[in-house]
Amino acid sequence: MPAERVPELHTTEDYYNTPEGARIELIHGVFYDMATPSRIHQGLVMELSSTIREHIRKKGGDCKVYPAPFSVQLSENDDTIVEPDVTVICDPKKLTDRGCLGAPDWIIEIISPSNASHDYITKLNLYMNAGVREYWIIDPETETVAVYKKDNWAPKAYTFEDAVGPGIYDDLVIDFSGIKDRI
Repeated sequence: MPAERVPELHTTEDYYNTPEGARIELIHGVFYDMATPSRIHQGLVMELSSTIREHIRKKGGDCKVYPAPFSVQLSENDDTIVEPDVTVICDPKKLTDRGCLGAPDWIIEIISPSNASHDYITKLNLYMNAGVREYWIIDPETETVAVYKKDNWAPKAYTFEDAVGPGIYDDLVIDFSGIKDRI
């Protein structure tokens, strides 16, 4: 029986030295290729980012919203850098020229059929262990939204017919039926 292939381990510097435009993430030293996003995926990223940013602006908030590609290194001591679809950061000390260093307050991932387990298992555990306050997984194919919050990490399930309010903003409601109609 052939020996099992051990993946080559990489560092955060290896990640930052990849060619511009490379669609990869670094998780515990291993590079993972990312699928090219679909039109619906990109439409959701745009609508969600815009909705959240406008809410923050209207309220005079300090949080920042970054759509992918945006590098998030969850811990300074870990060779893990992810690129969430939408990242909300409320602590300006976590922002660097390269992206974010530390756990963002809110992360939204829009899954592709080829990477569903990556978002539901691998990234959920990464975000939970890093201290992310809220994590949404959006599935455009099934038109569902799974919301995980730091207080207990038990998912709440919604559909694209629902209006969903994030825990980090009491007065923001995202109407998925309205977003669906605009993409």
